Amino acid sequence: MQKPVYYLASALFFSLINDKIFTIRLIKIYNKEVTIMMKMKRNSLFLILTISLLLSITLSSCNRQDDNNIIETNDIAQEAQSEIQHDFSPSPEPTASPQPTPTPEPVPTQVTIAMVGDILLHDPVQESGKMEDGTYNYNHLFANVKEVIQDKDLAIVNQEVILGGREIGLSWYPTFNGAYEIADALADTGFNVVLHATNHTLDKGKIGVENCINYWETTYPEIAVLGINKSQEDQDNNIYVYEKDDIKIAILNYTYGTNGILLPKDMPYIVNLLDRDKIEADVIKAKELADFIILAPHWGTEYQHSQSREQEDLAYFMADLGVDLVIGTHPHVVQPVKWIESENGNKMLVYYSIGNFVNSTVRRGNDVTQRMVGALAEITVEKNEGEEAFISDYSARPVISHKDTSAPGQFTVYFAEDYSEELAFQNEIVDQDPSFTFELCMDIWNKVYPKFSKCIKVIWD
Repeated sequence: MQKPVYYLASALFFSLINDKIFTIRLIKIYNKEVTIMMKMKRNSLFLILTISLLLSITLSSCNRQDDNNIIETNDIAQEAQSEIQHDFSPSPEPTASPQPTPTPEPVPTQVTIAMVGDILLHDPVQESGKMEDGTYNYNHLFANVKEVIQDKDLAIVNQEVILGGREIGLSWYPTFNGAYEIADALADTGFNVVLHATNHTLDKGKIGVENCINYWETTYPEIAVLGINKSQEDQDNNIYVYEKDDIKIAILNYTYGTNGILLPKDMPYIVNLLDRDKIEADVIKAKELADFIILAPHWGTEYQHSQSREQEDLAYFMADLGVDLVIGTHPHVVQPVKWIESENGNKMLVYYSIGNFVNSTVRRGNDVTQRMVGALAEITVEKNEGEEAFISDYSARPVISHKDTSAPGQFTVYFAEDYSEELAFQNEIVDQDPSFTFELCMDIWNKVYPKFSKCIKVIWD
């Protein structure tokens, strides 16, 4: 950098004494030296450009320069600046190597399931469906739970009472018969699986079952009706399988008995009984058709909050067969939910009893309240690609039967989170059990299901 500085200083000196000839010569030499230096030392760009600009301004201010010399000098300065800028333009940034797109995690296939317990059609329940114009409608029974039911993929209900229709006469305890309009209400609510294997299946004999099957088949063929059969072939081969995406779920339904009423001799297949050989044969078939098996037994001891030894023995038998989920009915009260593991390592979830869903009862006394508390079982089944189906989540939600005969359509079912002491005071079941309160209902629930707390209003845990 010594030479350019020397020539620059010299040019400035001669410009001050107004010797334009030497000044111009020295500028030419300076610019050549600058160009050479700039090709060798790029980090001096800013300093040199500044000096060049200063020199150009100095020369432009000389009063005794002719036009040709000014043009020449300016051209030389511009040429030098242009060359410097060209030489020292920034180098292009290196192009980044493309990164591989991460493979997204597979989204598991999911089936949501809800099941409710016994629908018992005592006199007040049936009468609640009789409208002022003489027609029957039972949509009010399920109006407060409809949204939850319709949100599920599989919605299962235990229709305790056979629906033989008004044509053979409505009846209630001890031998029940319900109106077809109950079926209409179940369909409207969103239930797509109806269980009919109960101890009350044969309350109206063969005609009751035949009427019931015929109404379901002709009116709601899309709804699966399980536990009752119109032929031996149906009983032997009719395994219901629900399918969503790549998950297939089989559902089986059996009852411990029919209240001592014998099976018709010409229709021994009319209802599925809790026969171990029959269950084993059905489970084997179900395994060939489905990824996941639900078994719904009508079993246990009425009004007992603990499962019986017989229930436990049957549960382990079912687990040994490879059943995945058991949801029981019949005791009319809630019983525990447990995981059990068979000797062969199969793990099975058991809801021993989910109690009543719709109930009135003719009984009186301090044990009536427990019959008004039931559970809505909620289960999620998942299956990742290439894996077996499994239970990813499960719970139970408390429901309360509300008896109100003050006007047609008042009898209904509430989720506990929508109930209150005020409604409990209005529940006519108080006339049969003075101890009935909302708090007592939740005490019963919390003793049996301490891990399930879906009632947001319960503050006395």
